[in-house]
Amino acid sequence: MALKHLNAPDAAPAPPGARYSHAVEAGPFLYVTGQLPVDPDDMDAPMPEAIETQTRLVFKNLERIVAHAGYSLADTTFARVYLTDFQRDFPGMNMIYGEYFPDDARLPGRTTVGVTALARDARVEIDLVVYKG
Repeated sequence: MALKHLNAPDAAPAPPGARYSHAVEAGPFLYVTGQLPVDPDDMDAPMPEAIETQTRLVFKNLERIVAHAGYSLADTTFARVYLTDFQRDFPGMNMIYGEYFPDDARLPGRTTVGVTALARDARVEIDLVVYKG
């Protein structure tokens, strides 16, 4: 199986000094690199404070990368969510997450973990595994 490494510099923030692809396609699966709440249309914009706003920006980046690769968020099979303050931020993140995955019958698998820090002092980061069958 050939791997297809995808970078979508017009769709999502460029990797800031790190060495990775926005996504890697392996057969029918797309592995999307964790996205931070960085506005791809204004990379110099300050990081928003509210977890809800940060989560929406993360999903904006994820949507753009997934679409660039020819997939949709509806194709998501698994999500990993990283939060720097789990107790404080889980409810707000989860509310916004539910806007993107509202159908209880088709929810992707998910792991949500608390971490000590994220790049750029973000409060949330999300990566995805997407499947197009």
